Amino acid sequence: MLPQEIIRKKRNHQTLSDEEIKFFIQGVSQESISDCQIGALTMAIFLNGLNHRETVTLTKAMRDSGDVLDWSDLDGPVVDKHSTGGVGDKVSLMLAPILACCGVYVPMISGRGLGHTGGTLDKFDSIKGYNTAPSNELFKKTVKEVGCAIIGQTGNLAPADKRIYAIRDVCGTVESIPLITASILSKKLAAGLDCLVMDVKCGNGAFMETKKDSEALAELIVQTANAAGTKTTALLTDMNQVLGHNVGNALEMQEAVDYLKGIKQEKRLHEVTMSLCAELLVTAKRAKTLKEAEEKLTKVLSSGQALEKFQEMVSALGGPKDFVSKTEKYLPQAKIIRPIYAKEAGYVNKINTRAVGLALIGLKGGRTTPTQKLDYATGFKDFCQIGDYLDTKTPLAFVCAQDEASFAQAQAELRAAVKLSATEPTVKHKTILKRIK
Repeated sequence: MLPQEIIRKKRNHQTLSDEEIKFFIQGVSQESISDCQIGALTMAIFLNGLNHRETVTLTKAMRDSGDVLDWSDLDGPVVDKHSTGGVGDKVSLMLAPILACCGVYVPMISGRGLGHTGGTLDKFDSIKGYNTAPSNELFKKTVKEVGCAIIGQTGNLAPADKRIYAIRDVCGTVESIPLITASILSKKLAAGLDCLVMDVKCGNGAFMETKKDSEALAELIVQTANAAGTKTTALLTDMNQVLGHNVGNALEMQEAVDYLKGIKQEKRLHEVTMSLCAELLVTAKRAKTLKEAEEKLTKVLSSGQALEKFQEMVSALGGPKDFVSKTEKYLPQAKIIRPIYAKEAGYVNKINTRAVGLALIGLKGGRTTPTQKLDYATGFKDFCQIGDYLDTKTPLAFVCAQDEASFAQAQAELRAAVKLSATEPTVKHKTILKRIK
């Protein structure tokens, strides 16, 4: 078989055979297929799609491109959560330690920033010493002893997806439902999960802006994962504004620690985190009802157990042993931290959330090339929410930048992204839009 003929076939709206898909993915893993050929096929798939069989075959081929973990030695269910990506989405940072206190194990294999959305791994890379690419042995040891571990794809876990993921990010093929499905599930199936919950974002800061597209993605993921033997549900959640207070890698890490300490828990961020955690506890049969699950979750959060568990995970994977008590000592700080104000007073009526994510890339907090080194300190603090009243005393946000030119650019972009009105908005955005079983 020739890779160019497979590309040509999909370009011409034809269906690929199982053998052709497996051949191509094997070539991706063995590097006999070039970056430009991967880019060409993903663009053909983006334009012409895959049917259900092609999607399932692609998912399994990417899963089988490396190791598949076995957790049969654990004494409890193995669970995980995955988000389709948003701006300010740091839910995973709190969810894993909270769940680990509730009798389940969380081996979370996460990704880096993709397009305008932030990546969980980039947030952990802001912690000096934290190892996001441990050996499978250290990964399994941490999960068994601590109860959770958040890492990236090692060379042996879905390596084909790791390569394709980076190329999609810079080739304009991120928003493909079959490619997103295969990418997410190849990692999750390789992690050997019993249960999975999907956080499928919907809105102008999500890859799927409409509820129709978000539902289609959620349903395809749920169907594919359940067919592969992993009990899976999905929640559709709103991404028409920043989730939480902060945007940026170290800034979101700080917010996550503050959340676990009970210092600062933004309402929408809390609702999404608790809902996803509760969903997994019920699916894993560690709670009979969502109400019972939420009671357990509130207890481990308010008691400080989840914060202690987070510190255990950081320490086990090479991070500072006193990280949660001295986050400001270990997290990088930008040279300029300054408030910006709207040009005129008014109520926040709408936020172009995608533009906020792109503004972070402008501060070098996100990537334009796969190998780009990030500035973990940059971003936005105390970002406004829809319905907030802004005036000369209440800033739109604080910009964290490294130089005056970057600050000025970010200021202009955020002012353009946040739309104000003279009256308070009457339409309220629901945080949890739908549950899909």
